[in-house]
Amino acid sequence: MEIETLEWLRTPEGGRLLVHAAQAWADHPGDPVRVAAVVRRLEPDAEKAAAATTQAQLRVKAVPKFGDAAHAMYFTPDALEQATRTRVADHRAARLAAAIPGGSVVDLGCGIGGDLLAFARAGLVAAGVDQDPVRAEMARANLDALGLAGAVMACDATAIDVRGFDAAFADPARRGGRGRVFDVDGWTPPWPWVLDLLRGRALVKVAPGIGHDLVPDGVEAEWVSDGGDVKEAVLWAPGLSTTDRRATVIEERGLATLTDEDDPGAGVREVGDFLYEPDGAVIRAGLVTAVAAGVDGGLVDEHIAYVTSNASFRTPFARGYRVLEHLPYREKQLRAALQQRGVGRLTIKKRGVQVVPEELRKRLALKGDAEATLVLTRVAGQGTALLVEPF
Repeated sequence: MEIETLEWLRTPEGGRLLVHAAQAWADHPGDPVRVAAVVRRLEPDAEKAAAATTQAQLRVKAVPKFGDAAHAMYFTPDALEQATRTRVADHRAARLAAAIPGGSVVDLGCGIGGDLLAFARAGLVAAGVDQDPVRAEMARANLDALGLAGAVMACDATAIDVRGFDAAFADPARRGGRGRVFDVDGWTPPWPWVLDLLRGRALVKVAPGIGHDLVPDGVEAEWVSDGGDVKEAVLWAPGLSTTDRRATVIEERGLATLTDEDDPGAGVREVGDFLYEPDGAVIRAGLVTAVAAGVDGGLVDEHIAYVTSNASFRTPFARGYRVLEHLPYREKQLRAALQQRGVGRLTIKKRGVQVVPEELRKRLALKGDAEATLVLTRVAGQGTALLVEPF
């Protein structure tokens, strides 16, 4: 999309066309050809019609990330995919606002403004820069659309002097021409720039798989999950950090956080009456033993992220299961045991064993009426099958 087209979409005439396009998508979901034809009947200009059609479709796709605000925002397909979910961005912004109340933050590479919006909502003086002029203009448009204050400029983030701000935020691009880039030296801006930024008051969003050994001394690494899925890791510079490692779990009901200071450690013990599967953020943060201590339990194996206990706990940091039976681990005997119990629908969870659940389920060829959950893992180094039920 050209900037001129975006500017036209923001006029009253363009706004009416966007409403028309949104209604067309609602009337003909899953039929882009028909939607495009409906929009073209109202707007003969092909570029304007295509832009409105695309924006209406992207707004629908953006609702899971941005909620109802998505219906007033502007997107590009790539920028929407890369944008942070509102609940995650709001958590990060609230934490920064608590550290620098009423302060200023510059978003270095703001894209269409997902994080910038969160900073502004949190009461911070927010400024954003992006090298892509279209994305920068969309970020400005999104601030305006949601009635939020902020400034945006199209320029190279690495050329910005961040000393004029109370904090700087960056989310280096981790995608190249061939997809995701896992090597930090392939990020844009590169890793040395990130390290230099972290010497000041800064926070940097990084890939959840970042190694603990890459985190500089004094920098806090926070892993964040939303609805059970690990979404990001954030590095908080020494001036903003409060611990070394943190796992933050966000759900509909609220937020919970766990740090290395909550971890007294835990040993390996026999499988008890209950099994706990820690949240992915907890696992990434290396705080599985903190969960074990919290449920008065231990690990099933020193190398496996399953926790066991004889006590029933509800915790936001793990999903709990009641252990019903120990079943044979060998496939032939396992099939016989499941058939004997009339199991036809089987959920297979595995950790630490070389099993592909989909392939195993096909080979088991179960046909009963009962439904069950099977956990395949290692206990004290040995392959183990546990029949469990979630609670």
